[in-house]
Amino acid sequence: MTTLKFIGKDPGSDTKGSPTVFVDPSTADLVIQGWKADEDTLSVCRELGDLPDHEAVVRLPARMIEILRKACDDAERAHL
Repeated sequence: MTTLKFIGKDPGSDTKGSPTVFVDPSTADLVIQGWKADEDTLSVCRELGDLPDHEAVVRLPARMIEILRKACDDAERAHL
């Protein structure tokens, strides 16, 4: 069973369904819960290549930048 380290939730969202960031300490992978991308966003992403069925595009608000930085720092430390 994978254990994820909780990093933070969107401080401006309802806490029950807000975008959230985790780090998997065993792999240093970032795990992101975010808003489903709208069709316009998906269309732009598809211009760069296919979007396989096993992948998703999510959107996080800019106010989560500090949370993402912390996640990246934790992930980087996990591999040291």
